[in-house]
Amino acid sequence: MNTAFGAFPMFFQHPSVYGLSRITPHLYLSDGATASNKLLLFTNQITTVINVAVEVVDTFHPNIEYMYVPVVDSPVSWIYSCFDTVADKIHSVSMHQGRTLLHCAAGVSRSATVCLAYLMKYQSMSLASAHAWVKSCRPIVRPNNGFWQQLIQYEYKLFGTNTVRMISTPLGLIPDVYGREVRLTVPF
Repeated sequence: MNTAFGAFPMFFQHPSVYGLSRITPHLYLSDGATASNKLLLFTNQITTVINVAVEVVDTFHPNIEYMYVPVVDSPVSWIYSCFDTVADKIHSVSMHQGRTLLHCAAGVSRSATVCLAYLMKYQSMSLASAHAWVKSCRPIVRPNNGFWQQLIQYEYKLFGTNTVRMISTPLGLIPDVYGREVRLTVPF
C-alpha cells in the first residue's frame, strides 16, 4: 500500500458500508441520499460535493460547492473523459484544506470508479492497490466491467503498466480482482 496512507488515522480500519465512507483525510464516498444529509455534510466539514449520477438531484446547501458530472451506470458509458477533471478538482479542494464528497446513486460503481482514478493520479497508487484501499474503506464498491476496462486504460496511461486485467470467466469478462469470488460461486 502507498506510504501516503501511512499517515492516515487508525479509524480507517472501521469501514462504512452505508453513509459516508472516508477514503482519505480530504475525500469521502457516499450514496445520493447521504449526500443530501445536511448534518452529515457539516459534521464532516464537506466543502465540495461531486455528483456522478444522472438520476440523483443534489440538495444544495450554503457554503458547499457543487459539481455535476452526469454519468449513466452502464458498461457502455464513457466515464474515462471525466477522470482528469474530477481528480483535478478533488486535488484542488484538498490543497485548499477542503473536503470532497464524491457520490453517485449507491456509492458503488460510478463514484468508486472516479475515486480510483483520483487515487491513481494523485496518490500514485496502482489500480490494484487503489481498489484494495477503497474496498477496505467502503466494502460495497464494485465498478461495472466497462468502468474497469476504462480504469485499466487509465492506469496504463499514467504508469505504462497494468496491475489489473480483464479475465474470461463463465460469467463473461471480469477484472481479475474478482476472480476469486467467481471461483467460489461458479463451478469451473
